[in-house]
Amino acid sequence: MKNYIDLIDQTIEFPTLEFNIDHDNELLFNNVPLMDIIQQYGTPLKITYLPKIGEHIENSKRLFKNAIKKYNYKGNYTYCYCTKSSHFKFIVEEVLSHNVHLETSSAFDISIIRELYSENKISKSTFILCNGYKLPLYTQY
Repeated sequence: MKNYIDLIDQTIEFPTLEFNIDHDNELLFNNVPLMDIIQQYGTPLKITYLPKIGEHIENSKRLFKNAIKKYNYKGNYTYCYCTKSSHFKFIVEEVLSHNVHLETSSAFDISIIRELYSENKISKSTFILCNGYKLPLYTQY
């Protein structure tokens, strides 16, 4: 194996909808040249592609809807985003734009919930699931 593309070829199906190679064999993510971003900002680098978050949420909702219909499930399904997967405000706001609820797991999450509420990003009708073991600090809120 001489090039990274050789590893990709033997490891995963490539290209994908998100990743591709341009005419100079440079890696693209949603048609954005990643080397341009790396040259400007360096590495390590984390890139968040907000449209993908919404696509995954809507896909999950669709899959559950289909399964509920297929198996004649009589209960309810409520999508809840786990804030521990990302606390970044811009991500949580993108998630909330897809009419979902929130799941928290630590006392730190409560300040996020309060801030979202004060900014009218969530309301009293938004479900807040408090998951897992809670230390006394968590229950203070």
